[in-house]
Amino acid sequence: MGRLFGTDGARGVANSELTCELAMQIGRAAAMVLAAKDIRRPRVMIGKDTRMSSDMLESAIAAGLCSVGADVLLLGVVPTPAVAFLVREKGYDAGVMISASHNPCEYNGIKIFKSDGYKLPDAVEEQIEQIILDEAAVPPVRIGGDVGTVRSDPSMREEYIRHIYRTSDFIFTDMHIALDCANGSASFTAPKLFADLGAQCDLLAYEPDGVNINRGCGSTHLEALQEYVRTHKLDAGFAFDGDADRLLCVDSDGNVVDGDKIMAVCAADLQRRGKLKNDTLVVTVMSNMGLLRFCDAHGISTEKTKVGDRYVLENMLQNGHVLGGEQSGHVIFLDFANTGDGQLTAVQVLGVMKRTGRTLADLAGEMEVYPQVMQNVRVSNMGKVRMSSDPEIRAAIDEAEKELGANGRVLVRVSGTEPLVRVMLEGKDEALIRKLCGEIAEVVRERLI
Repeated sequence: MGRLFGTDGARGVANSELTCELAMQIGRAAAMVLAAKDIRRPRVMIGKDTRMSSDMLESAIAAGLCSVGADVLLLGVVPTPAVAFLVREKGYDAGVMISASHNPCEYNGIKIFKSDGYKLPDAVEEQIEQIILDEAAVPPVRIGGDVGTVRSDPSMREEYIRHIYRTSDFIFTDMHIALDCANGSASFTAPKLFADLGAQCDLLAYEPDGVNINRGCGSTHLEALQEYVRTHKLDAGFAFDGDADRLLCVDSDGNVVDGDKIMAVCAADLQRRGKLKNDTLVVTVMSNMGLLRFCDAHGISTEKTKVGDRYVLENMLQNGHVLGGEQSGHVIFLDFANTGDGQLTAVQVLGVMKRTGRTLADLAGEMEVYPQVMQNVRVSNMGKVRMSSDPEIRAAIDEAEKELGANGRVLVRVSGTEPLVRVMLEGKDEALIRKLCGEIAEVVRERLI
């Protein structure tokens, strides 16, 4: 994890940690790195979510890009996967997404995509960090006609909607669903997409005001969607996060269908149709043991990566796999997209329901979920650095692992996007793992404040 860029871009409280000055510097440095690859006048597109600070940071990044001679296209409010798709589709040199994903409105972030639609590799992010933090190079100053230009084209989001539409084998005229748009990017795309696909759609959290993004709604707050789907007897509910790159589902009984269950449903469907290349699913270390058991029972191999969809994607690209993702709802269908895409995932889940004639509850119920307990412990920045080497934390983890034996596991890791250490335990005895999780979390809290 770098000094500016975590596992999912540069993040922080907007106008405090993630300042306009830093955003402008990131724009300059990114354009300089691009220009070093013999691109005389780089073309960069910028998308954003609905946070109040997104306009401010968009202006700062655009100014930084223009100051070193890059031309900028403003996409307006779009999902993160729309930027990843459009940058490649339109032949741009880079794409920037301004979003802090599932975090509250005061946070924001900057993600950068290469011309092929993939996130920047660590080495390129390090180059940008070195230019900004170490003054390893000085961005050029352009004047006169060499200064970059800015233009807007919000209609580009229609091309993204058409792309997702074309991934579906079906029209869903007989399905009644609810969409929780998290008052974020999906508010501008999901209602049209699913209406075009024929579904009867009830909309929740689709009126963003700049501060209500992810507030009591979306993939991190499913209670309202669960109640709505259950009360109105709908076929399913779909909840996106602020930038719509992840999805969690709710079945007709109001039960949550998380990323692990989504992957189980889709992997089994792809395998049945001979489309699960290598008969392999790529997951992270956070995936539930139940998913691994499900895959074993269906003859599907699993490969585990570190937490972060970038590591899942890296494994998929290196090994030729076509499906992977995270329990949190980032699911990558590499045949259609090169990043996690909540709306694409929802379309694929509806497709499995349509193809099989089965309910989501029936499909997802095939995977047994092992109890999983997690506590997020807020720590200092130096605490995040010290975590892996602290002897008392290590001893607490070892003791818990010894007590669980083969009936569970312990995972303690530093968050890549927030000042947190995440303590997760999984096993058959929920009371035991809850007790052990609390004990480890308390040691972390005492040692890393």
